[in-house]
Amino acid sequence: MTTTYDVLIVGGGNAGISLAAKLLKDGAGRIAVADGQQVHRYRPMLNYAAGGQADMAGFERSMRAVVPDGVDWIPDHVAAVDAAARTATTSTGLTVGFRHLVLCPGLTPWWSAIDGLRAAYGAGWAASAHVPEYVEPARRLLAGVAAGDRVVANVPAEPSSCGGTVLKALFLACAAWERAGILGEVDVHLVTPYDRILDRPTIDDALADAVVRYGVHVHAGAEVTAVDHAARTVTLSTGERIDGVDAAYVTPVVHAPEFIAEAGLGDGGPAGLADVDPETLRHRGHPHVWALGDAASVQTRPSGGALRKQVKALAQNIQAADDGGELQRYDGYTVIPVMVSRDELVLDEHVRDGSEDRSIPGVDVTKPRRSTAVFDRFGQPRIYWNRLLKGKV
Repeated sequence: MTTTYDVLIVGGGNAGISLAAKLLKDGAGRIAVADGQQVHRYRPMLNYAAGGQADMAGFERSMRAVVPDGVDWIPDHVAAVDAAARTATTSTGLTVGFRHLVLCPGLTPWWSAIDGLRAAYGAGWAASAHVPEYVEPARRLLAGVAAGDRVVANVPAEPSSCGGTVLKALFLACAAWERAGILGEVDVHLVTPYDRILDRPTIDDALADAVVRYGVHVHAGAEVTAVDHAARTVTLSTGERIDGVDAAYVTPVVHAPEFIAEAGLGDGGPAGLADVDPETLRHRGHPHVWALGDAASVQTRPSGGALRKQVKALAQNIQAADDGGELQRYDGYTVIPVMVSRDELVLDEHVRDGSEDRSIPGVDVTKPRRSTAVFDRFGQPRIYWNRLLKGKV
């Protein structure tokens, strides 16, 4: 017998758990979260951990502990969806029915997109905290850099989530090498797909100052296309090759889980994102299917900070769809926080059209500030565990 839910949420990350808690508070009916992961991570801490400023063990909870009481947890990954029949099938063959389906499964590494990268990860001279199971190897990689070494880091192209925050780990590592007295003897390279560092006028000047301070060579308008494990080389889309690489903090290309495209719910792009209206978060072809988070095609830079507004809009829109009410609009708000020194952070906030949308009136968070860094490092996790994951958005 198939169990049917009013709302089936695929994915138990920030998006899925926050939405489940919000829908539960709003009385949305019977709700389930399907996710085979046993551990829930506070992902913004990953690059702090890689940069040596945090221990990820303190920012992890069991999935059972974060799924709200009153919401069913299906401890399995969804492998297939039949949108017309309103059923989902898990990897173990369980069939689950739904009135509304919400897709927020996150993104997964597309290892073959950068030839040789996985072999370099396996050998230990390449890693990135954006692949959570490699956060400790990433920390060891950056901590083990010595005088005379050559280091390459990349800002991953979209739809990689919070791609710009790789700079947290890089600049924190540079600050550590500076304190150790070896920075001047470390050859640091940064590969970015943008014309400037992040193509955000609000913070690019501060990022450029950090690049100059730490002596980082920037390869703008480029992406990593290949890594030769044996030769220790990194090849860029511009044709340039960086030889003699000792440490590569290179984040792989990512894509949405394949079941989205296989179910006819994808946008046709190479990453296979869910094809939703970027404002209402409703699927363009199936009105009972919704998506938010990294795997949704919402036409803004993906980030955890974007989810607060997405969750609020989507929870209201599911209710409006049932009641025949007007749908709310998500304006594409997103955020990019970057540590530019050991204890200073800059923060960019903007909406879909690129214009600024500051959440703290009267405080210019685009300038390097210690107070912003302290809040990002210590205040935000408390808000995350105690408010966002409890539906208080």
